[in-house]
Amino acid sequence: MISSAEIKSVKNLGAKKFRDQSGCFVVEGEKMVAEALKSGFEVVKTYRREDVGDEAMARMSQMSTPPPAIAVLRKPAPAPVRIENGLYLALDSIRDPGNLGTIIRIAEWFGINAIIASPDTVEVFNPKVVQSTMGAIFRVRFHYMDVCGFARDVLDAGGNVYGTFLDGGNMYEKDLQTGVDRPVAIVIGNESNGISDAVEALVSDRLYIPPFPADDPGSESLNAAVATAVTVAEFRRRLIKQR
Repeated sequence: MISSAEIKSVKNLGAKKFRDQSGCFVVEGEKMVAEALKSGFEVVKTYRREDVGDEAMARMSQMSTPPPAIAVLRKPAPAPVRIENGLYLALDSIRDPGNLGTIIRIAEWFGINAIIASPDTVEVFNPKVVQSTMGAIFRVRFHYMDVCGFARDVLDAGGNVYGTFLDGGNMYEKDLQTGVDRPVAIVIGNESNGISDAVEALVSDRLYIPPFPADDPGSESLNAAVATAVTVAEFRRRLIKQR
């Protein structure tokens, strides 16, 4: 049997207040629970529908359709940021959980060194973020820190800081550093306001993702996660060409 108090404590992990108090977060679904169990994260407890029943799972779940499995995990301790040669993503106030989860999946797919997120970026352990990563959250290095400070560190290390702007240079025509011999950061701006003025002042290379056809852009801009995928894919394409 599972008590009402335990059910409530799991359900409460849907709120940041309780995640902060407990130091825990929740994952749902067979795939995510399996990913959690084989990760280096501490799994506090797992719950399965056949053990606790449909009603208890429905009361614990954050999803509209209760999953067959739920796991409570301990949030890992913050790790130090190491700036090395390679490609980094710097998130300047990403607020949409779905965007952040997708960006984490993109980072894993393209082998990004680490993601640096401003403190006002949506919390990485938000259930919607966690679920939309499809397990990538367990394998991608993720740090909250001042993006301006990180950008300065990259520049001080002889690296490049890229950002996308409507008045930037055509990304496909520019000479891009790929991170082979210096650190490279790609800044992804807020969904509504783009890259902040403070971070923009530290961008060393302004890029533009051109539409097709070039004289008929249609939409004003791309979704943040889509823009991330298009930009990172081009950097990785250049790296493949170098080899």
